[in-house]
Amino acid sequence: MKWNWGTGIVIGMLSFMSFILYLVITMSTDKNYSHDLVTDDYYAKEMVYQNEINAETNTNNLKEKIISKRTDAGWLITFPKELKYQDINGSIFLYRPSNQKLDFESKINLSSNELLIPNTNLIDGRWNIIIDWTYEGESYMYKEEIMY
Repeated sequence: MKWNWGTGIVIGMLSFMSFILYLVITMSTDKNYSHDLVTDDYYAKEMVYQNEINAETNTNNLKEKIISKRTDAGWLITFPKELKYQDINGSIFLYRPSNQKLDFESKINLSSNELLIPNTNLIDGRWNIIIDWTYEGESYMYKEEIMY
């Protein structure tokens, strides 16, 4: 059989198409390449997004800001002194973008205006902190990305 330009182009195109088809099938069937959405209930969370915006606005309107910093004992979050810590009710959610298994949530139980997340719960790397609380009937939310 004689090779010419047309035969070479057809063989090249078929080889490329086969390679792309192989990649598509491999990526869609192999569990190693399976990547989930950022959160499981993405669309349901989108529907309540306006409530989050209102809660964040309430937090930003406070006279004092929330202070968040790393200490030797863990991550320390200081609530504004204008709020009575006994009346703060809510939860804190720590989200690890690189590993869903490290995510955890706990209720806010304050004995002062400071909340400590101990070193035992955190490993080095990036974390997203979401504090969702109510105070005197108003909703508040604080979000921060930290490097621990």
